[in-house]
Amino acid sequence: MKKFLILVLICFVQNTFSQTIKEGDKLTIDPSPTISIDDSIPPQGTIPNDDYQIYNTAGIEVKPEFPGGLIGFDSFIKQNYIKPTDKVKGKIHVTFIIEKNGSLSDIKILRDIGHGTGAEAIRVLKTSPKWTPGIQNNKQVRVLYSLPITVN
Repeated sequence: MKKFLILVLICFVQNTFSQTIKEGDKLTIDPSPTISIDDSIPPQGTIPNDDYQIYNTAGIEVKPEFPGGLIGFDSFIKQNYIKPTDKVKGKIHVTFIIEKNGSLSDIKILRDIGHGTGAEAIRVLKTSPKWTPGIQNNKQVRVLYSLPITVN
């Protein structure tokens, strides 16, 4: 009980003194000659540049597509994916960004089954032909795409 009361007292004292400001401790901002405010900062309410914005496949008008659809993508994976060992089976979950020109970038492995399967999936996706890019408001946009790759 004594330890509890001492702990409460310490917390109370710390809280009381940590929120008081002494006269000499006030924060002042020294205007530096190297900082200058110019007109390069856009005014509030302007529309941001959407060139580099990444959209999700759920909220996009026209979704990106592999040439030949998902069936074509599956056959591409089956032809080019080299299985590291015969004992490995499962799913590799990958995400990547489909750029405006249809190329793939920022390929990441979310879930790997080990034995070099993730590195092989990245290698195969880097050799992928260009996709049809996603479209939002009649413009080609960058889209984050995620899918599982099944290893049998």
